[in-house]
Amino acid sequence: MNYVLLSSLSFFVGITVGLTGIGGAALITPMLIFVFQVPPSIAISSDIVAATLMKVIGSFKHWKQETLDLEVVKWLALGSVPGSLTGVGILHLLKQSEALNLDGILIRSLGIMMLSVTLLAIAQFVLKTFAPNLNVPEPPKFDLTTNAGRALTLSLGAVLGCLVGLTSVSAGSMFVLVMIAFFRLDPRKLVGTDISQAAILLVFTSLGHLSLGTVNWSLVLPIWLGTVPGVLVGAQLCKFAPQSALRFIIYSILVMASWKFISA
Repeated sequence: MNYVLLSSLSFFVGITVGLTGIGGAALITPMLIFVFQVPPSIAISSDIVAATLMKVIGSFKHWKQETLDLEVVKWLALGSVPGSLTGVGILHLLKQSEALNLDGILIRSLGIMMLSVTLLAIAQFVLKTFAPNLNVPEPPKFDLTTNAGRALTLSLGAVLGCLVGLTSVSAGSMFVLVMIAFFRLDPRKLVGTDISQAAILLVFTSLGHLSLGTVNWSLVLPIWLGTVPGVLVGAQLCKFAPQSALRFIIYSILVMASWKFISA
């Protein structure tokens, strides 16, 4: 294992997360599996634990900059935390069944999740870039001052949280799409809000994965050495970086990685 290379690549992932709010698990987990030949179950659990510190530090930076929406963070987290623990519970059940190939199930689940998230994001990107005046029906906006808006937010958070607990993917990617679609957040607060809710979600999810016994600390520590300074740099650059170009590059990488998972 080349730990210097792992930390170096993790640094660039950290910058990406700080800039866009996406790309953490969706980049680190494939990197661990394909570049460093780590088994999927260990890669997912180690990545979740490693991503937790990165997201917590990144969210603190955005909170200091006042680039987040605390109400959206609160109500999404209230749904996503129990949802993620449910996902980890399902992993416990799968691990106990000797008839099931857990790594095979996880690697294809990762691919499907990543491809779904990325295709949705690309479709949205293309429509906003090339057809900004196209009259496309918009999803309803969730009003967090009403009981209905809060209930819908809790339910959506629970479903996405469960998927995060199962695969580690979408803590950033899918929630970014949700915030754009259902909350119409100010672009300046979108990234910080996403990183902050993901930090809360991953704190609890990582505790569940620690109980699985599949966390490899020799992977977690080098990832921390790279992602923590990287996310601080990215959060600082977030205020004036060209978001659209960067996200398109990330989504292109994610399509290739997810397809490799599905066809594995």
